[in-house]
Amino acid sequence: MKCLHNSISTKANHQAKGGKREVGLSRCTPLHSTAERGGEGRHFPKPEQGSRERERVRRSNQVRVSEGGFTHPVKLGCVTCNATCSCSCVARAVAVAAMEPLPHRNYYSVFDSDILKRELDRIGVKPLHVFTIWTHVLAHLDTEAHDVPGLPHAAIEMLKTRFKTLTSQVQDQQTSADGTTTKLLIRLQSGQSVEAVIMRHDAGAGKYAGGPRQGGSRATLCVSSQVGCQMGCTFCATGTMGLKGNLSAGEIVEQLVHASQVCPIRNIVFMGMGEPLNNYKAVVEGTRIMTGRCFGLSPTHITISTVGVIPRILSIANDLPGVNLALSLHAPTQELRCQIVPTAKAYPLDKLIAALNCYQTISGRRVLVEYVMLAGINDSEEVAHQLGALLKDHEVTINLIPYNPATSSSFKPTSQEGLTSFQKILRGLYGIRTTIRQEMGQDIAGACGQLVIAQSVKQTPKVTDIEELCAA
Repeated sequence: MKCLHNSISTKANHQAKGGKREVGLSRCTPLHSTAERGGEGRHFPKPEQGSRERERVRRSNQVRVSEGGFTHPVKLGCVTCNATCSCSCVARAVAVAAMEPLPHRNYYSVFDSDILKRELDRIGVKPLHVFTIWTHVLAHLDTEAHDVPGLPHAAIEMLKTRFKTLTSQVQDQQTSADGTTTKLLIRLQSGQSVEAVIMRHDAGAGKYAGGPRQGGSRATLCVSSQVGCQMGCTFCATGTMGLKGNLSAGEIVEQLVHASQVCPIRNIVFMGMGEPLNNYKAVVEGTRIMTGRCFGLSPTHITISTVGVIPRILSIANDLPGVNLALSLHAPTQELRCQIVPTAKAYPLDKLIAALNCYQTISGRRVLVEYVMLAGINDSEEVAHQLGALLKDHEVTINLIPYNPATSSSFKPTSQEGLTSFQKILRGLYGIRTTIRQEMGQDIAGACGQLVIAQSVKQTPKVTDIEELCAA
């Protein structure tokens, strides 16, 4: 089966004079940017640094971003997928992350593992001390990393000036009246905020195959990967914020640390604010930390949701083996999908399905297909048949999501009868496992597509237990 890796292409041309860099993406409108040397933001090699350095930067297609006293590379790419690609981007620009300086950070989180390991190596301290630090601070969250017993003196001095145990704090916490859902408003050191939602599920409730379900209570944490989102899905309130910034791996992991103070967490879903695959490096690093020796979560208990960033779908099976993938599809045809998911113009449906095939060939895993039901838009019987025909030969579970209205939206939710009818077509005629996401916690605001700072909608849905949805 042919994969799509070779369809990714980019061209970059660096002009050292004046510090200008032009990034051209195939079939995209080029955008120019200028950075002054010596200031905050991107740093380009000076002419006197020689052709070798200029050639290295040109080949790697990287810019240097100064952040909190450190300098590190940021890949250039298109604004839609945040990766180097040949798509016809909706916004027709280069990646926001590459064009805007990252917010200044006074400290890094100790859970920014790559940076922590690099800094320890720089001062001649073995990286194995990372796990010593994590084990201690997780047991003593009121202490700082430099207070960990037994650390070399050089590590203590470095940790004092550059790292904090937690760089974020819980600003607000709301729990639904029935106690099943808790929403955390988490303030970052940049002053921005993100939301994370804890959903408790009683696996023993109800019946399965005519008998009682197995298992007890367990909790799923819905984490954010970005502040806001740039994908612009027309039915999603989070997209109205635009993209404010990417979270670091440490800020992603800190959501799990905060949530673990509320209750033990068994599952993680990247279904909060942002497009996870547009912050790929931090999401991969954060996931590896969560499944590592300190947190010990199973990869099969982690689900990463994407609206369809094709280059990253092709790589995630190798980068995060065992982790589940969820695809936010929402329409079975290219024409309909373009109406409600703007990035469909950059990622045509036929290429998206080809990427799905490639992912499943590599991973061998069932994919969760998320489908928001919009009355009169994508919920007719005809559309149900189109969706069934599209996915009948794939190992997928379709999760039908009742639309949660936003005050500024003209969309309406599908009726319960419409949901049931849509489900019956997919199940009965096409043999596709299909579930309906049930609502709960009406008294707090944490619904699918509703995570937006200072929002006014007060609805929270229950994600049908993720372990059941992702089961093969």
